[in-house]
Amino acid sequence: MTNDHHNGHRPAAGSSGVDRTVSTPPPAAPEEGWAGPVAGLARLVDGLRRDLDPLTGLPDRVEELASLVASLAEALAASTARKQAGPAPSWLLAPTDRQKAADLLDGLIGWMGAVYLRYPDGLATLPDCWCRHPDVVEELLWLMYAWSAAYQGPAASVGLAGDWHDRQRPGVVRRIRQSAGSCSRENHQTRPNRPPLPSGAPAVPGAHELDVVAGWWASNRDKSAPEPTDPPLREGERP
Repeated sequence: MTNDHHNGHRPAAGSSGVDRTVSTPPPAAPEEGWAGPVAGLARLVDGLRRDLDPLTGLPDRVEELASLVASLAEALAASTARKQAGPAPSWLLAPTDRQKAADLLDGLIGWMGAVYLRYPDGLATLPDCWCRHPDVVEELLWLMYAWSAAYQGPAASVGLAGDWHDRQRPGVVRRIRQSAGSCSRENHQTRPNRPPLPSGAPAVPGAHELDVVAGWWASNRDKSAPEPTDPPLREGERP
């Protein structure tokens, strides 16, 4: 026996000299521990990218739709304004109250100076006796209210303004030129051998026959209309 045996010591397991002690592997590097989650996140991002690719042009489409909606809204506003615009006052049917008539003219001349006469053709065709022509005042009144609806009303729009410039204002200018463009204040003055220009309401032709025509239309409209008759003579007139 060896001294080891006598001393009570036993040889280590595997007396052949091979060390059978189990060794613990070194800890993984931090970056190796994140490899799995990072790869999963990369796959998720790639999937989201594929899902979003079809939506790449969406902002441009949204902008196109917004522009279309704005155009439709403007067209609808213009159409609604034409149907629901407030009524313009009529000079031909103006109240007989003097102050109300004066208020209409006061508002009109203020607008004419600020807007209508700024256009050279408007200034050139307006006679100095314009306020003595009821038809001219009527034209200017409704044109002023049309301008207000186009520029200041609740449904004001560029479409209404364009219509005012292209159609309404030139039409009024043309009619004023035709009806009173060559008139002047002198024409309204009474002079020897020249009667004054008529400014009152004209008589409606055929007014004396309306009762006969109404009876014919009510009961015999399939037959020929009754023959016209001469109006009754006024006092002092000769046949």
